[in-house]
Amino acid sequence: MWKTPAVTTLLMTVLSTSAVAQDARTVIEDASKAMGAAGLSSITYSGSAATGNFGQSRTISFGLASTAIRNYTRTIDFTQPASLATGDTQPPAAVRGGPLPPMGTYTQTITPANGAWAQQMEIWVTPWGFLRGALANNATVKSQKVNGVAYKAVTWSPAQKAPSGAAYKLVGYINADKLVERVETWVEHPVLGDLHHEFFYSGYQSFNGLMVPGKISQKQISMETFVVAINDARQNPPDLAQLITPPPAAATGRGAAPGGLPPSLPPAASEKLADGVYRITGGYVSLAVEFKDHVVVLEGGQSEARGLAVIAETKRLFPGKRIKYVVNTHPHFDHAAGLAPFVAEGITILTDDNCKYFIEASLSTPRTLVGDAMAKSRKKPKVEGVIEQMELKDETRTLALYHVEKLEHSDAMLIAYLPKEKLLFTADFNVPGPGQAVSPSIATLVQNIERLRLDFDRHVLVHAPNPDRPMTRADLLALAKGTN
Repeated sequence: MWKTPAVTTLLMTVLSTSAVAQDARTVIEDASKAMGAAGLSSITYSGSAATGNFGQSRTISFGLASTAIRNYTRTIDFTQPASLATGDTQPPAAVRGGPLPPMGTYTQTITPANGAWAQQMEIWVTPWGFLRGALANNATVKSQKVNGVAYKAVTWSPAQKAPSGAAYKLVGYINADKLVERVETWVEHPVLGDLHHEFFYSGYQSFNGLMVPGKISQKQISMETFVVAINDARQNPPDLAQLITPPPAAATGRGAAPGGLPPSLPPAASEKLADGVYRITGGYVSLAVEFKDHVVVLEGGQSEARGLAVIAETKRLFPGKRIKYVVNTHPHFDHAAGLAPFVAEGITILTDDNCKYFIEASLSTPRTLVGDAMAKSRKKPKVEGVIEQMELKDETRTLALYHVEKLEHSDAMLIAYLPKEKLLFTADFNVPGPGQAVSPSIATLVQNIERLRLDFDRHVLVHAPNPDRPMTRADLLALAKGTN
């Protein structure tokens, strides 16, 4: 039988790869020409926008509250790369049907200095950024149909790598008119693993020869989380330096990584509240509660680092005793981002039944980009739902978990109660800062406490008040009066 020599096979492979790369370059250059973006190095566009409360909504998996952004303007300098978006915000009412809060400001600043892919990708998923990046990063192309529509699907990876060491990937879908209609990528997330981002571009219009979509829609896990309506655009603006300069003391807005633990936070420390009950400080406050043959941790923290620190401090306090449960007070990302280390240890998560499926499904997704303790352990989450209430009890102690009814902040909130110690533990029922109004959630908490007839002396908060100490029952009741 005749066999192809190895050298010939290698040459054919090289030629085939070169042909694919050349074909991709032709597709990209044709699209750049059709979009009028061949000489584009910067752009500014304006209109109106809205952002969904992704990961912080009352119902975690749908029905996101929306913040309107008026006078929305975004400027991108692809050569740095850098981006600045600003606007005036109208947040939703704290209570459905209630008064709207005051207008605020929106600022999203992306520079090479805050170079995490979660921020940088927002530049490269734009139609013009995608094409520019594809030309510089050995893109490939294939013909693909999506919902019966034919596209040229262009794929490329940036030089930047994920925390796991894996390559990031962007896929752009170029339609028959040679316009970028959709771009997707995946970003590491402490709760959702390889978080899928999709950006849809429609209603293209020409601004002095540059094709600009009239509408931009972003989806995360198939939920629309950001939308922009564009009514004006300029390419290569002469006042770029002024447009790209953030206002004084601007904070990074949308796109900031959730659940990050600021490096200035001190390491985990603990304080004894009662025999076998310790308050763990140094970040979001946790509680470690000892039973005869195990320990229960209340609140896993706001990041992997914090979760690991809480686990380590709990093991130091109770050497030789396993952590059986970690209680997730509610599914908001800043309170669920520390759960992955507990999963890696095989610890069961107790969460409100309203979010049991979401927590279980989220922590079961692929984690090829994250590179965290859970990804390395290859363990799957064990999650139990609390329906209205659950009692953990042995001959040494009782710990009760209760669902909070009629709470606007989250429909999946748990509070914990230790009857013998007369101790209440809650999250996000916060003490307001100077000059701030008391949250309506405080009154809701008091109503639930009265309904459940909880007799407590001390109130331990996940978000510690200033000074950092547990509150008293009288403190809480006095706060509630401020909502009337």
